[in-house]
Amino acid sequence: MTESSLTQTVLPRIVLVTGPSGAGRSTTLNVLEDLGFEAIDNLPLSLFPTLMTSPPAGRPLALGFDPRNRDFSTNTMIDIIEGLGTYPDVSTEVLYVDCSRDVLLRRFSETRRRHPLAPGDSPDKGIARELDLLVPVRARADILIDTSEMSPHDLRAEIERLFAPDGQRNLAVTLNSFSFKRGLPRGMDMVLDVRFMRNPHWEPSLRAFDGRDAPVAAHVMADPLAPEFLKRVTEMVLMLLPAYRSEGKAHFALGFGCSGGQHRSVAVTEYMAKALAEAGWQVSIRHRELERKGPSDSALAHGLRE
Repeated sequence: MTESSLTQTVLPRIVLVTGPSGAGRSTTLNVLEDLGFEAIDNLPLSLFPTLMTSPPAGRPLALGFDPRNRDFSTNTMIDIIEGLGTYPDVSTEVLYVDCSRDVLLRRFSETRRRHPLAPGDSPDKGIARELDLLVPVRARADILIDTSEMSPHDLRAEIERLFAPDGQRNLAVTLNSFSFKRGLPRGMDMVLDVRFMRNPHWEPSLRAFDGRDAPVAAHVMADPLAPEFLKRVTEMVLMLLPAYRSEGKAHFALGFGCSGGQHRSVAVTEYMAKALAEAGWQVSIRHRELERKGPSDSALAHGLRE
């Protein structure tokens, strides 16, 4: 492979997303963001040249152009599309998310939304105006997706097929430990109570440590129910994650709670993170109560573990 061909493969990627309201433009941008794009919706056309001459962000960029913007004009949009070739250091594509008039009208009727281009009139008039505005833009699109017969899940699958690295669908998994005394963390998809397990708090030699330390983890895992519990939970989560990913879910948050959020929940969270990572899942960890410790407490804990 020559140097020039290698450079060509790593050009920053920019996808311009547009299309009529109700066709799925926002859904498309959300999916691209889940795939690692930096997504900017409703970008004023006047800001596009400045954005294109700014330093690259280090990840692909998805820009949503909306005919509702106050400075939107068909001619300006066409000028932008036809001028994309003047940016040789980036790879650009125009993605047009389309839909038939009848389906757009049905979608607006079902949601009882006013059309942004006809807020005081019937949706069909706004749909007609917007489609007429976008005719020249549609003709210049590099990628056209007609969502007339698509569900949101179908659209997500199509975007992932076109834009996901190596065709892979991403599902980020966050594992959380917490104390029930402070309530449930926000945004949990599933919560499991591990207060039935042996509590290292009642062992004076272990109390100053937390569930990340080997002696504490060993104490927790020595509970008679621990092996079967962890086996079944791991099997259940590994069964569910592919199903959530197929459903189009981009993030799954699982919480383990105990009394103080220092020992049992932390140890189980660490165990589960290792098991899921070994199975190939992208995993991040949050130990809520440990994160609330002051700097001096964190330094002491670090010293104990060393």
